Amino acid sequence: MQIGEMKILMGSANPALARAVCDFIGTEPTHVTLKRFPDQEVFVKIDENIRGKDVFIVQPTCPPANDNLMELLIMMDAARRASAQRITAVLPFYGYARQDRKDQPRVPITAKLVANLLVTAGANRILTMDLHASQIQGFFDIPVDHLYASTIFYDYLRKYRDENLIIISPDVGGIKMAAAYADMLGTDFGFVAKRRKDATNVEAVSVVGDVKGKSVLIVDDLTESAGTLQAAARILKEHGAQCVRAAVSHAVLNEKGYERMREGFLDELITTDSNPVDCRGLPITVLSIAPLMGEAMLRVNNHQSVTSLFRIKGF
Repeated sequence: MQIGEMKILMGSANPALARAVCDFIGTEPTHVTLKRFPDQEVFVKIDENIRGKDVFIVQPTCPPANDNLMELLIMMDAARRASAQRITAVLPFYGYARQDRKDQPRVPITAKLVANLLVTAGANRILTMDLHASQIQGFFDIPVDHLYASTIFYDYLRKYRDENLIIISPDVGGIKMAAAYADMLGTDFGFVAKRRKDATNVEAVSVVGDVKGKSVLIVDDLTESAGTLQAAARILKEHGAQCVRAAVSHAVLNEKGYERMREGFLDELITTDSNPVDCRGLPITVLSIAPLMGEAMLRVNNHQSVTSLFRIKGF
């Protein structure tokens, strides 16, 4: 089937990233009117003809998650009713991803609910990055292109390989990611065993791996309150780590997270612009994913494989 001309729509969640993607592709974003009624209902009007077009809607569901998700759903419904040929929901950050299973009685699987909502609203394809749980791809009965921030981090991180580097996962669940980064950078890896006290407070219990005198890189997919990073960094320095950095795909920092960052437990937080990040004078380095997302969108539009975009030394 011949796919139509690409049209890129951007929501209000991360317009800077959407514009950077358009600049990479060499096109202008499709003009969309977005506004709120006095009761905060969302109004969307696509101001250009998109009939028969290949539409990409760039809208991470970062805070405020509910507002941004609802805006995305309404934009997709507008595009579907405007006779778009195909609609790809581009979610650099997929909110609600941590609610991916029933881990206690009488709770929802909200990540699956969001998947259902996206498909019902009109999504024909999903383009996302570093899902909190990779199995969320299976919640969709439509194609999902799952990209990895490691391809963006690699060029930046490889300059640290000569610093007697070791990769550390801040919890047992992230060992697979830590192993992949260690293989990519040609170094050892380990992990921190932790105990979660509540939603924002974490206690680090022990360290597996020799970190004494080494430069440590913590890798994780998401941080909000920075509790896990803080606990891991403290115990790593107690065990003799010389320097502790963190590479985190999505830094959705709240006020508690910024407060903890100001304590200086991390020498550097390296993250992406999957959602807007305010550095506030803190040691935060933001790497742009616009080239990665833009190239993936071009390949989807041209019926090309996206696999090579996240393969570095076999990763």
